[in-house]
Amino acid sequence: NQHNNGNQANKKQGKYRDPDFEFDGIIESEGVLEIMQDGYGFLRSSDYNYLSSPDDIYVSQSQIKLFGLKTGDTVRGIVRPPKEGEKYFPLIRISLINGLNPSIVRDRVAFEHLTPLFPNEKFNIAEKQSSMSTRIIDLFSPIGKGQRGMIVSQPKTGKTMLLKDIANAIAANHPEVYQIVLLIDERPEEVTDMQRNVKGEVVASTFDEPAEKHVKVANIVLEKAKRLVECGHDVVILLDSITRLARAYNTVAPASGKILSGGIDANALHKPKRFFGAARKIEGGGSLTIIATALTDTGSKMDEVIFEEFKGTGNMELQLDRNIANRRIYPAVDLMKSSTRRDDLLLDEKTIQRMWVLRKYLADMNPIEAMEFINDKMKFTTSNQEFLLSMNG
Repeated sequence: NQHNNGNQANKKQGKYRDPDFEFDGIIESEGVLEIMQDGYGFLRSSDYNYLSSPDDIYVSQSQIKLFGLKTGDTVRGIVRPPKEGEKYFPLIRISLINGLNPSIVRDRVAFEHLTPLFPNEKFNIAEKQSSMSTRIIDLFSPIGKGQRGMIVSQPKTGKTMLLKDIANAIAANHPEVYQIVLLIDERPEEVTDMQRNVKGEVVASTFDEPAEKHVKVANIVLEKAKRLVECGHDVVILLDSITRLARAYNTVAPASGKILSGGIDANALHKPKRFFGAARKIEGGGSLTIIATALTDTGSKMDEVIFEEFKGTGNMELQLDRNIANRRIYPAVDLMKSSTRRDDLLLDEKTIQRMWVLRKYLADMNPIEAMEFINDKMKFTTSNQEFLLSMNG
């Protein structure tokens, strides 16, 4: 009885009683590291689109120094419950960094110092789970590992569907690739649709969020991708859309006093360019592929300026045409304006010869006729090889 009374007295004083069970070293957790100004950091969860949340895991400064961690590292480790006065679950032991042993990761080369090359290994998006869209892309503007691709489209031409097709084709044919679909300033229902129908990580910041959030989400996704590439992984980011991302950066950027036409701050486009420019194939393994959509003809001068700025920076371009989409022909691709730079590194000799012949033939048609022609011919073949063989040449 005495013992019970003692316990109750303790409870009344609100003292911390030792738990009946030690929870240390049982719970394993994973997150993406974000380092604060003071040197410590938190592991952010993808469930909260990498923004701060109650589930964050605290990483001490000594751990960050010991393992040479950087913002964007995907860390897996063992956590313990917070003691009295602590707010977060602290990380007590690190087991994996970016899917590798922590001892290997220490000596990696920083992303900025890795040598970029032209993409020379093609994504086979025309095989398993292919649709008409991916087959056409595979021939006219093939995507390689490390491609910096741009899908240029007017509103309502089916670009989001196209991204979904590309995402599913890459997931089906290349399970080794880590895929992130980054939706910035999109509609909430489209985000749900993507999460349910795309095999891959979907990170989103919907249009009802402030611009600061768009920027923060985009930054941490880019950092995560860079860290994975440093460790030799192949990463694909599908971004919808780079125009909206550039707008968000423009809203957030401090005023420099110089304003370009369309209301864009002169310094605001540097950061979205850094995002888009991060796509590259790395010599000796690893690649970051970014396929971004850009909006044109939205009636906004700002969007035109943003598009003009990004025009020459990609090495693969896919143009979608409103006139074709109005005829209910999907994919609404303007075939003559769509191409990949140095596609000779991606396609074999025979395919290149055939494609030259095909492009010459299509050059005399208008975009609608060309698309209809290709659609009709492709319907009756099951693969691109068969389609190329069926050409009389």
